[in-house]
Amino acid sequence: MMQEALVTLVRAIITFFTILLYARLIGKQLIRNFTMFDYINGITIGSIAATLATDISSKAFVHWIALTVFLVLTILLQVIGLKNRYLSKVLDSEPVVLMDKGQILESNLEKVRITKDEFMQQLRSKSIFSPDEVQTAILEPDGSVSVLQKFAFQPAEKGDVKAKPKRVMITTELIMDGNVIKQNLEQRNKTEKWLQKKLREKGITDMKQVAYAAILPNDSLYVDVFDDKGVDDVNISDYEGPY
Repeated sequence: MMQEALVTLVRAIITFFTILLYARLIGKQLIRNFTMFDYINGITIGSIAATLATDISSKAFVHWIALTVFLVLTILLQVIGLKNRYLSKVLDSEPVVLMDKGQILESNLEKVRITKDEFMQQLRSKSIFSPDEVQTAILEPDGSVSVLQKFAFQPAEKGDVKAKPKRVMITTELIMDGNVIKQNLEQRNKTEKWLQKKLREKGITDMKQVAYAAILPNDSLYVDVFDDKGVDDVNISDYEGPY
């Protein structure tokens, strides 16, 4: 029992300093916001290190070799990625436009498997409670969403605003994927007739055409239809490839 504890202690110390050394060699690559590749690679390296430290039923040298191979490949791919932009994009992926010119791009949301609810949550995390405020939204390789607000909604300097702040209501979703959310209509004291009238004013005759609709704090209606009239072709990639 004492011998096993001593072996585990020695292996844990060796593993600790091995990881410390390799982390210095890798640099800050795994400290930044993870891409999916970084995340999986980090978990794998951690799992191998844990086995190296605690699995006394197998030889430590075998696990140390596996750990070294993973870390060497990580550094090698970093170096190659700096020299080869295509490989860098394959490993880290590219930004994806989720919203452009005020329109939600449903095809791109489906491509990255993000629901509209999740997208709206990302906007709210940036203190944007209405999609009508957004000019462009981009999903970054690390999973974060970068947002460019329309000029009218960009923050003003304190000295530029002298008016007293007004109480505003939160944006309320009324249609999601062609389906009316009746309880939200009632919450805002609106009827389906009012909604249909507003849609007709925008040239929309069928609610099934609407991918997303919400009543804004100023009581106007924001509408995004499934047919984005070519906007879905937006691609900010700087290379042609399968990813």
